[in-house]
Amino acid sequence: MTIGTTTTLLTIQNLSKAYGDQQVLNQVSLTLAAGQKVGLVGANGVGKSTLLKIIVGEVAPDGGAWRVTPGADIGYLPQALAAAGDQRIAEFIDAALGNLRQIEQRLRTLEEAMAQPSDDLPALLAEYGALNDEFDRRGGYELEHRTAEVFAGLAIEHLGLARRVASLSGGEKARVGLAALLLRGPDLLLLDEPTNHLDVATLAWLEGYLQRFTGGLLAVSHDRHFLSQTVSTIVELDEQTKEATVYSGSYDFYAQMKAQARARWEADYATQQEEIWELRRAIKSDARQVAHNRPPRDGDKFLIGFKKGRIADAISRNVRSAEEKLRRLEENPIPKPPKPLAINPEFDPQALTSKTPLVVEGVSKRFGERVVLDGVSCAVMPDSRIVIMGANGAGKTTLLRIMAGVEQPDRGAVSVAGSVVVGYLDQEQETLEEEGTLFDAYREGRTGDWEEIKAELLQYGLFTWPDLLKPVKTLSVGQKRKLQLARLMARRANLLLLDEPTNHISLDVLEEFEAALLRFPGPILAISHDRRFIERFAREVWVMADGRLQREKEFA
Repeated sequence: MTIGTTTTLLTIQNLSKAYGDQQVLNQVSLTLAAGQKVGLVGANGVGKSTLLKIIVGEVAPDGGAWRVTPGADIGYLPQALAAAGDQRIAEFIDAALGNLRQIEQRLRTLEEAMAQPSDDLPALLAEYGALNDEFDRRGGYELEHRTAEVFAGLAIEHLGLARRVASLSGGEKARVGLAALLLRGPDLLLLDEPTNHLDVATLAWLEGYLQRFTGGLLAVSHDRHFLSQTVSTIVELDEQTKEATVYSGSYDFYAQMKAQARARWEADYATQQEEIWELRRAIKSDARQVAHNRPPRDGDKFLIGFKKGRIADAISRNVRSAEEKLRRLEENPIPKPPKPLAINPEFDPQALTSKTPLVVEGVSKRFGERVVLDGVSCAVMPDSRIVIMGANGAGKTTLLRIMAGVEQPDRGAVSVAGSVVVGYLDQEQETLEEEGTLFDAYREGRTGDWEEIKAELLQYGLFTWPDLLKPVKTLSVGQKRKLQLARLMARRANLLLLDEPTNHISLDVLEEFEAALLRFPGPILAISHDRRFIERFAREVWVMADGRLQREKEFA
């Protein structure tokens, strides 16, 4: 089949899906045309991966319908690569190419048939032409060259084709799976978090490759830089309604539209509150005026009393009209917008009396025979904005845990100034107590009025009232992350240690949290691989490798 540039590859209509009593998709609809590139965003657990699995037939929806254009080839990259058995990489690649090898074999067969005299020549020529067009469109004639390009771009050329897939690390498996999918050249690419396990160089290569890709793309990603470089439409799955909203533009356009919607919400709320105040004032004033217009006692003043009575009737009608309008407004009020997130709005930077709030001296740590930290020394200054980078397992999280006092070093020491209140955001959510409700976890270690603490939590806009009574162990990863953010803000810390702070939260909450960090006047040290976060936030970049910490870059 020839896929034209205007062909609709995918149509989704009112898809719904629930797991037990947990709704993950609700009446989701969208279309995707050939050449269109769409980013699918939303909080963890909102149903993004489920939607991809429905499209490829791995999961059945509860309602609605979807349709892939007949003859269109779909390539799907899950978050975790399925077991490849004992296959070698070459065999895995060939299997992933789908019918491309079959098309190649059929072309050779047709060439042999057309070389012989036959009455079927017109039919053979027609079949050959159609298959040749598809084989060319999917890059079959350049497969050897493309294999070398893709393997080099994803930094897996050193693995070779004879290596068995089962022997690869998790990151290598992910990149081999991505390579196989790109070489397949499908009409529609479905990618679930494709930037996982890729470093900066391979991410840049993948973004360039997808910019040149002529097929359709539906990518689930939390990487804002990746989205800004690769997609032209954003589909957001809302965490509360489970519905989809389409934004026809880049990620930056989506972020701008969300910011404008928030500004309109705040303006509409302020306008309605002013109208309610004016109606209440008018009702009170007019009611007092009616009360003052008593009927005259003197019969000779009948005309004056008559006129006053008519005025009183008019005022009474105005009062009733205002009361009815007020009733309608109060029955359907615009919800109060949450306050902007703030880490410690009362924090005075001068409160950090020490010139060096946190000092690490000669810290070493090993797990068994593996040395994770080898004599690491560093200091966090009052105005520090530091990002630590490094490969997985390099020791970044261990260093942060030691700084936060969660873990003890084998040797060396961490000194924290007496005026410092440390706020620690861990990556694996180990600091959350699984027992009890969301509200219990937020209130842990605090004293004060129940209603005041509840109001404080709700004002962040991260949760609704029903959320507060949910057991922590039933929360999604994204909900737990937002609970961590709420606890971080409640702590009123003046020094922040953040482990992958941009993970596991919806992009609108992430943008607001980043804004709060940029407003925070105290020192921050963060571990991150998020390029957009690093660009906006870091003044210094430190790199962890081989147990050592090295200052790599410093920005003005």
